[in-house]
Amino acid sequence: MADSDSTTTSGESFDRVSFLELRNSQLAEAIKRVESERHYMEAEILRLQREVKRLKTELDRLRYPPLIVGSVRDVLTDGRVVVKSSTGPDFVVNSAETVEHEKITVGSRVALNKQTLAVMGVLPASLDPLVAASEIVDKPSVTYTDIGGLTDQVREIREAVEYPLLRSELYRKIGVDPPKGVLLIGSPGTGKTMIAKAVAHHTHATFVRLVGSELVQKYIGEGARLVRELFQLAREKAPTIIFIDEVDSIGAKRLEVATSGDREVQRTLMQLLAEMDGFEPLSNVKIIAATNRPDILDEALLRPGRFDRIIEVPVPGYLGRVEIFKIHSRGMALKEAIDFESLAGRCEGATGADIRAICTEAGMWAIREERETVSAVDFERAIEKVVGEDEPGKESVTMFA
Repeated sequence: MADSDSTTTSGESFDRVSFLELRNSQLAEAIKRVESERHYMEAEILRLQREVKRLKTELDRLRYPPLIVGSVRDVLTDGRVVVKSSTGPDFVVNSAETVEHEKITVGSRVALNKQTLAVMGVLPASLDPLVAASEIVDKPSVTYTDIGGLTDQVREIREAVEYPLLRSELYRKIGVDPPKGVLLIGSPGTGKTMIAKAVAHHTHATFVRLVGSELVQKYIGEGARLVRELFQLAREKAPTIIFIDEVDSIGAKRLEVATSGDREVQRTLMQLLAEMDGFEPLSNVKIIAATNRPDILDEALLRPGRFDRIIEVPVPGYLGRVEIFKIHSRGMALKEAIDFESLAGRCEGATGADIRAICTEAGMWAIREERETVSAVDFERAIEKVVGEDEPGKESVTMFA
């Protein structure tokens, strides 16, 4: 009986020990979990404190009084600055201690305190969004091999634009100044813009392109300001090629009888003339302009020293048309060998743009009939559609039987 009681007591003791060990392990796990949660909460509190600090800083910044934009008229010997605020009059003011006095120069834009008009900072020079967006970052993909029938024109523009930028030492040895500008004249579709793109591709220069009509603005002086900022951007990014397409929109002849709009266009033209032969050199800035109306251009724009080289881009002849057909069809899936000589003979008077449209239209005929290759019949149909049979100056087109 005593043995039975002792056995029962030892069993109860063992169960109690097991229970306590289990309980201890559970409590240890709970402690670890609480410690982990405590570390997480401490990290969260630090994150929230940083967020509160950031929001307070942002709130203080938003509460900061607005600044007035002004321009520096003069810098006095005692450190004070003569500024012209956007409100109109000139003021003699001090500058904040945080502003580097060396950066305050005549003509620079500055930020002024609204109450004391003290100079609080120097602002970067601004460029009109139209001028800033005119810079082409990626080079055009057009190369000289993509231009057909214009060998002499390509040679002349390379001599006037590409060589002075890439091989300027040749001109120094000879002792001549390279041309400042090149004017491309010719009918629409003859390849004037393609030539400018090819020059930009083969040089390491910044390419800035604007259409002349974009320089015509509504308010007085805005067009001239755009021209100044255009050349300022070109000098900062030098070597630079400026391409002004449709230059006749701002370069038309000046007349004695003119409206206020005409006079504003003339101001823009005069600013362009001043930039081209002004006091600041344009050695690393080349200007290419294009127009299909050379007869209305002002004589001051055409004189030597501005557009020194005038290149006429003609309508391609027979051999030029053959070459252009080969250029625009070399990427096409042709069913058979195409007689481009015969096609060129049927397109008398066609421009490069017309021939490109013919090749595109031939491909469209194949797509319309769900074929994977282009045949000679497709080119015949395309010629009939693009060139036409009854246009003056162009030969009639005969369909294949």
